[in-house]
Amino acid sequence: MTIRYDGKVAIVTGAGQGLGRSHAIELAKRGAKVVINDLGGAKDGTGGSSDAALAVVAEIEALGGEAMANGANVAKYDEVEAMVKATMDKWGRVDILINNAGILRDKSFTKGTLDDFKLVLDVHLMGTVNCTKAVWDIMREQAYGRIVVTTSSSGLYGNFGQTNYGAAKLGVIGLMNTLVLEGAKYDIRVNGLAPTAGTRMTEGLIPEKAFDLLTPETVTPGVLYLVSEDAPNKTILCAGAGAYAVSKIVETDGAWLPVEEQTPEGIAAHWDQITAVEGEKVPQAGFEQTIKFTGKAAAGLGISLD
Repeated sequence: MTIRYDGKVAIVTGAGQGLGRSHAIELAKRGAKVVINDLGGAKDGTGGSSDAALAVVAEIEALGGEAMANGANVAKYDEVEAMVKATMDKWGRVDILINNAGILRDKSFTKGTLDDFKLVLDVHLMGTVNCTKAVWDIMREQAYGRIVVTTSSSGLYGNFGQTNYGAAKLGVIGLMNTLVLEGAKYDIRVNGLAPTAGTRMTEGLIPEKAFDLLTPETVTPGVLYLVSEDAPNKTILCAGAGAYAVSKIVETDGAWLPVEEQTPEGIAAHWDQITAVEGEKVPQAGFEQTIKFTGKAAAGLGISLD
């Protein structure tokens, strides 16, 4: 069955070039009306121009689609609110939000400034919060929404020189995990994308032959699936070069230790059991850990929690 977005309205942030541009064009090709949000700054977040966003609008219109440009800075909530209001005034709904806008201020932790750290958090994490907050009640009222947060292998696994970026990119997963729970009864599904693409953000960081394989167009099909009507929920989809995988946060089954062994030495002695992969699970909510730990304690102590 062909996945389409006829009658749907999408906002794509950072859509003037790279991944965002690819996402926006493909959504429009499949029937969505698309807001092309782009501040038009350099990859470090400086400057600003509407030229890139307007060029993408022109591309979409040339294909027979509908789009509008918007230059809101995602780190400024009043500008994001105005963007969403303009979208509602024009099209009357917002069905899809792809949080893609980002900047880089790469430096080792010892050399990086706190101002740069805060700026990266403001754009990636608070930018995602701002845009999601601005559309959340709209999606609740229409009982439909599809949201993508853009994470990264740098946040999931670490990458030298990217403490600021990595912190922000794992932060959006914490946001996603709870939004999933709060949006479930309104059919708002929230997923994460961990893309690997050859864009101006990665230029010069990877070998040229690999860069050529990592086109934004190979990532976009993953995003389009995540914002479709039959989308999954609370899924971190990794995508690059036409390959796709899912990343999961797992918890080992663990071990309960008798009172006399609830010491640093006791933990050291049982470390292999605590870290064993047998029986590990993917928790669906934080309270599951509480239930598991109290259950193990009750079993170990021979008491009933009923």
